[in-house]
Amino acid sequence: MTKPVQIASIDYGKGGVSTYRFAAKPLVVPAIPESPFTGRGGELFGVEVDVQVLGGPFAAAYTDGDNHNVVATDTMKNFILKRALEFEGSTLEAFLDFVGRAFLATYPDMVAVHVTGREFPFRAALITDGDGFTPSTVLFSRSRDDYAVAELILERTPSGVALTDHECGRLELQLLKTTGSSFAAFARDAHTTLPEVQDRPLFIHLDVFWRYRDPSGMVADDPVGYVAAEQVRDHMAFTFHDFNSRSIQHLVHEMGVRLLARFPQLAEVRFEAQNRLWDKAFESDDPAVQVRTDPRPPYGRIGLTLAADAVVDAVADDL
Repeated sequence: MTKPVQIASIDYGKGGVSTYRFAAKPLVVPAIPESPFTGRGGELFGVEVDVQVLGGPFAAAYTDGDNHNVVATDTMKNFILKRALEFEGSTLEAFLDFVGRAFLATYPDMVAVHVTGREFPFRAALITDGDGFTPSTVLFSRSRDDYAVAELILERTPSGVALTDHECGRLELQLLKTTGSSFAAFARDAHTTLPEVQDRPLFIHLDVFWRYRDPSGMVADDPVGYVAAEQVRDHMAFTFHDFNSRSIQHLVHEMGVRLLARFPQLAEVRFEAQNRLWDKAFESDDPAVQVRTDPRPPYGRIGLTLAADAVVDAVADDL
């Protein structure tokens, strides 16, 4: 005899909706000392969007094949593309907020949506004007470098639609420092073969994520409180350049402390890092002249989450 079962959770949606909006609103943000980034033009706003409908009265579609209130995922794709045409903002987060609220306003059976976006970065080509080079306003090159991401959850409440959770990020940073890093005085036992190194090159793959104290500043029309992913990227690079780290753990902690100090509007910063230092193949009599090759997996992985208030308290205790 078949035992009775019940649906514990429901979600469905559309993923990988590529969206390229021409003539979007330019972004202008306050300058910070660690980054040259103060904004970007609106010639092209590219983003890949996923949307998940969370919960709602859709159980009959699963149990009985009753689709009467199911919004087809192809409809969701078209809905996202049409909202991109209407969008009047300039940031990834504001676009996702706009799309999520539009879904809940249009489809009353939806109770919550999880909207995720990944930037498609295009860089303006540098064109000579006879006296030098300037960024083109018509020619762009698709970058395969690091990129911005964000995810938002919006829910229907008695008082209206609420932004209940969010996380922003910059993914796939690949940073190499040729000197100024070490790894020594770690625990040793019969399984340890790794030598201690007082100064080494360090190559890391890094993803960094952050949350706001008040997410309304993240999606506001005025970006004065907005934290640009490009500035976060540059801030990470500056700290890596400036700081003599004793381990990757030591490095990402310093990155987080400095980032939270630079942007007090942030509540949290989170890191996922990998050690991708190349294996040494050959070196000459001069140890600075050497050849390395990609390391074999597995790779060392480092994770860290810092809460802003805890960091402030720790700094105060040291004063």
